[in-house]
Amino acid sequence: MFFILPIVVVIIFIIVFGTIIVRMIQEAKQWRKNNKSPVLSVAAVVVTKRTDVHHQLDTSNGRNNNSSPTTYYVTFEVESGDRIELKVSGKEYGMLVEQDSGILTFQGTRYLDFERKNN
Repeated sequence: MFFILPIVVVIIFIIVFGTIIVRMIQEAKQWRKNNKSPVLSVAAVVVTKRTDVHHQLDTSNGRNNNSSPTTYYVTFEVESGDRIELKVSGKEYGMLVEQDSGILTFQGTRYLDFERKNN
């Protein structure tokens, strides 16, 4: 019975470590793909906005520290009718309003800028 526990611990370690490595490789591939993509500027309209909040509890220092990092996303509709969802900073998220129209600048899946048109 006791000889099974070390095997289970090793298997869990391998799964966790493998998942971390795979995720790092995926992120590096996406980063490289974005860098190779052309910078595009197109007419676009802000269609929707959303947030993704992750709740975390850190008890490493003997205290219960709660944190809730937030990721911000904005969906733009371009002239062709296609929709593009891009991750943006909290500041950009706060400045953009649904139905804003302007020029969207992006590179691959990387948001660069949105210059609002004066209506």
